[in-house]
Amino acid sequence: MPHGHNEFVKVHLVSLNEDNLDGISNMSNQFETLKKTWHNWIDNAVDHTMQLSSRDPLLSYFKENEPENLPRLMITPGDPTTEVLAACFFSKINSFLKAEGISMKCNRVEVEETPTNTVVFQGDPDQAISMGSYDGLDEPWWVRADMSINDL
Repeated sequence: MPHGHNEFVKVHLVSLNEDNLDGISNMSNQFETLKKTWHNWIDNAVDHTMQLSSRDPLLSYFKENEPENLPRLMITPGDPTTEVLAACFFSKINSFLKAEGISMKCNRVEVEETPTNTVVFQGDPDQAISMGSYDGLDEPWWVRADMSINDL
């Protein structure tokens, strides 16, 4: 079932450094690069995408009739619920952090689907996300530090 909302995503980061603030920059990490990468991904890869399940029959239609639109399909393992999106976003930002050598980690993602419905994910996305039709992939899109939103 196609899915989509005007979600607001809030990411909570914690420092992996046990050092105190240095009294000069007073930042545990310089993460301007991460903000640029994250906003680029959210604004240019995620925003205005059609969210589909990896088992949605519409995938065949797009592959056969509208292959030019494949990059605008966010494919989730199972139904594209706000819960699975939050877990995928959690995993994705931690991939960006690791790839950019930033000694921080995401410990919580909030996805506000509507003003009265917010989903919070904190935990291990590898345990939460069912691989289902993603079996056989070493690294699905949500664990890669790239701009991907599907594996088509």
